[in-house]
Amino acid sequence: MTRAVPFPGDPPITPQLVRDHHLTDEEYGRIEALLGRAPTFAELGVFSALWSEHCSYKHSRPILRALPTAGPQVIQGPGENAGVLRLPDGWAVAFKIESHNHPSAVEPYQGAATGVGGILRDVFTMGARPVALLNSLRFGPVDEARNRYLCAGVVRGVGDYGNCVGVPTLGGEVDFGPSYAGNPLVNAMCVGLLREADLMTAAARGVGNVLLVVGSRTGRDGIHGASFASEELTHESERRRPQVQVGDPFTEKLLLEASLELIASGHIVAIQDMGAAGLTSSSAEMAARGGVGVEVDLSRVPTREPGMTPYEILLSESQERMLVVAQADRVTEVQAIAAKWELTATPIGRVTDDGMYRATWQEQVVVEIPGKRLIDDCPVYCPEAREDEAIAELRRRDPGPGARAPDPAEALLTLLDHPAIASKRWVYEQYDSTVQASTVIAPGGDAGVIRVRGAEFGIAVTTDCNSRYVALDPYEGGKAAVAEAARNVACTGARPLGVTDCLNFGSPERPAVFNQFREACRGIADACRALDTPVTGGNVSFYNESPTGAVAPTPVIGMVGLLARADRAVPSHARGPGDVVCVAGETRSELGGSVLWEALYGFAGGTPPRVDLVAERRLVDFLVAGAERALFRSAHDCSQGGLGVALAEVAMGGPYDETGLGLEIDLTTYGARLAAVDLLFSESQARAVITCPPERAAAVVALAQELGVPIERVGTVGDRGGAVRVRLRDGRVEHRVDRLREVYFSGLPRRMGD
Repeated sequence: MTRAVPFPGDPPITPQLVRDHHLTDEEYGRIEALLGRAPTFAELGVFSALWSEHCSYKHSRPILRALPTAGPQVIQGPGENAGVLRLPDGWAVAFKIESHNHPSAVEPYQGAATGVGGILRDVFTMGARPVALLNSLRFGPVDEARNRYLCAGVVRGVGDYGNCVGVPTLGGEVDFGPSYAGNPLVNAMCVGLLREADLMTAAARGVGNVLLVVGSRTGRDGIHGASFASEELTHESERRRPQVQVGDPFTEKLLLEASLELIASGHIVAIQDMGAAGLTSSSAEMAARGGVGVEVDLSRVPTREPGMTPYEILLSESQERMLVVAQADRVTEVQAIAAKWELTATPIGRVTDDGMYRATWQEQVVVEIPGKRLIDDCPVYCPEAREDEAIAELRRRDPGPGARAPDPAEALLTLLDHPAIASKRWVYEQYDSTVQASTVIAPGGDAGVIRVRGAEFGIAVTTDCNSRYVALDPYEGGKAAVAEAARNVACTGARPLGVTDCLNFGSPERPAVFNQFREACRGIADACRALDTPVTGGNVSFYNESPTGAVAPTPVIGMVGLLARADRAVPSHARGPGDVVCVAGETRSELGGSVLWEALYGFAGGTPPRVDLVAERRLVDFLVAGAERALFRSAHDCSQGGLGVALAEVAMGGPYDETGLGLEIDLTTYGARLAAVDLLFSESQARAVITCPPERAAAVVALAQELGVPIERVGTVGDRGGAVRVRLRDGRVEHRVDRLREVYFSGLPRRMGD
């Protein structure tokens, strides 16, 4: 092994410098044993990045192995830039979700924007053209000024980047809670389409093939971004603002087109985004996947700042950059394609046969590490997992005898105004949802739907997680996140195909947090097996903590479904006066973890709803089959706020409709044993509200009975601009639909000051 030597001006390796790189004494000892010597400063940076939680998954890897990842629809599972599922007619869909939480906490606009840029690159490096963006956002209470600032900055960053690149934002979710005040969550998802035969992977191969940097120049922004994402946020984190990457969506668009053309050209054998840990991770991971070595000359990397050191160049996370492995005799052609898109493609290294990860500065070796061991020898930890007794006690409680039973009519208005339930139109109207002209169902429904051009079928996409449930019962909460995503996709008529997940938790070194993580993953795994939705990849985001504590456990599920006929996509809102209204599924008294208890009593406890995976599978089958037979006029799942909120949402219509449709509902026999509040606002799972033409009602009921789904006709759709009237065994709820719309659509903008 050639001995790597320090670069002139590098600091000496001291115990404090090692700690500053978030490496433990044991990990540093492992590095010295691996190298047979002390590392150089650049090597220390490489290990710090690749052995960070963000890159190595050193606390989560054993747990993630239990997730189901295989199935006949899976073309590419975990381990690549994005997962890929098989679609009809030779098509495939690539999709992935990732977090950009810490950068967004200190610089919300750029943190969110670059999160979108990064997830776009993960998808188009697979050879897929991005066709949809989604997001999942969490902030502290919106009545606090800083949380409004973070929310406004993140939403603007998400919208500006996606709008400029020209990819529609089709869906997402936004929620608020005290635990997110010091640590917002910003999760971005991208979906792309490709021909299966055109799939590209990121495995370097071919000794002598050339490594090229394509795209923007390398600067000092984002250095230590991966390790920053692997530590808790503190009062000192604002100092990290200069390290947050700065995005350029116009360059991203050029890079997207150049990358897809390079992939189609046959001149390259691999391509990878220079994302977390920048050149370090992209080059090392490509080499490890291909079982080869790489050598890069850092002095040849184009930089935008003078005097950048090897350490800085290796660890920079400047945006809009790709690392390409080109066939040795095709470098000129690669550069010509890049130039066509006004980009540079600079040769910086080559594939070698010695298995070493080597970086030089001209002739001086500054990094030399056995490549496979750099990736595979990262320590793996199995922390203690133990439930917090306070959570177990909270699960056993209810609001108490002093909690007065609410008036159902007033409770409905309270819920429609609550930030968790109120319309998120203020958010998604800042996103372009119609660019590319393939949108069938835009944001505001259960799931976004796009058609595949030139094909009969379409795809449905959603992101979902109820962190209230996960906090109280991580196992049931994990199941519920998958089940709700499947219901949302199935309500459009699409068959759920597969999952990508973004697992947002506090420090895994805390037994209570690691228990949340382990149990939530167990729930996700069981639900994915029951629903035949394998996990194709995703992201673990630990250390989401601030001085006020850890965030509520938030394992976000991104799901893709196949809609056999895009022209039969089912919306979530009532569409025709006189249509029959049915409730599919069973309502039980399950108010634990509900928005009702939180909104009325400030109480976030109780036993959350139980998820019956057999019932969920039957409901999905019913929703898909009913859509395929064109039986439904609309379908909407019951989730937060229960049946009462679901009925109101069905009646209110779309966000840009002038008004909605009234409903005449009789619940005097449905759920007859339940009190009115339980019947209307219980958040029991595996339920949906269906509307259908009167002549198809018998067929809807027969199909549900055939598939083992409880169903009951409960009323009819009324006139446009009419009232929602719900008869109960011991009372009634009545509101004009325009009053419901006023409350529902004004809740968030009023709080944001608009």
